[in-house]
Amino acid sequence: MTHAADLAAGERFAFGDNWRDFLRRLDDHRIDAAQESLRRDLGLSDLEQLRFLDIGCGSGLFSLAARRLGATVHSFDYDPASVACALELRRRYFPNDARWTVAEGSALDEAYVRSLGEFDIVYSWGVLHHTGDMWTALGNAALPVAAGGYLFIAIYNECGAESLKWRRIKQRYNALPEWLRPGYAALAMAPYEAKDLGRALLEGRPGRYLKSWTQYDSRRGMSRWHDIRDWVGGYPYEVASAEALVEFYRARGFTPQLVREAGGLGCHELVLRRTG
Repeated sequence: MTHAADLAAGERFAFGDNWRDFLRRLDDHRIDAAQESLRRDLGLSDLEQLRFLDIGCGSGLFSLAARRLGATVHSFDYDPASVACALELRRRYFPNDARWTVAEGSALDEAYVRSLGEFDIVYSWGVLHHTGDMWTALGNAALPVAAGGYLFIAIYNECGAESLKWRRIKQRYNALPEWLRPGYAALAMAPYEAKDLGRALLEGRPGRYLKSWTQYDSRRGMSRWHDIRDWVGGYPYEVASAEALVEFYRARGFTPQLVREAGGLGCHELVLRRTG
């Protein structure tokens, strides 16, 4: 199915529309936070002379962060609205820049991914579990990583029945009329927000809960409300254990450099290096 047909059938979340709204809030503080997260997790002070591939570029924020750190960047996404977001950021910050290219493409298209050549860093944060064929996408993401290069991914944790419950929630979200979706997202998250607030109040630290909203952008530059919409609506939806991901990539010649396991329904964060 095409992207438009997926949306019309309620088989896919409109990620690009969510990121287009997020760009209205983008500022230098968020961009700086995104840059710092790349430096921190890759263990690199800058990306000068490096080639950076952003698979599923979404808002384009991390393509922008990589470019500002000195990398030559190629961004692509299956969602035309996400492609438009990345093009808008390039227009704002790097107009007519030959070292940042943006295209429409699919992580499931092996021929397209191979055609891009090799990259020192392949970045795909919270993307490949939304393709509808996660393991194929995970394998394709490894293809353009150069010898000694890094693969940086984030994938939802396998939580058994809880994951199955959220799969149903996500399906219902995408079957709703557009005007009902924000309220549905808020209701779906209300029990979790109430639990977090209650714990903070019991510990006598109500400010901690407030900071989870007001300082949410400090780690990666993202917006909590836009991430909530992405989480509740994010479909297709697949999951994996950190162990399964590490073994999958070990078999393809990668050694884990960073494995930050999710404690619940969140994402495992992995930085892997091609050493074999």
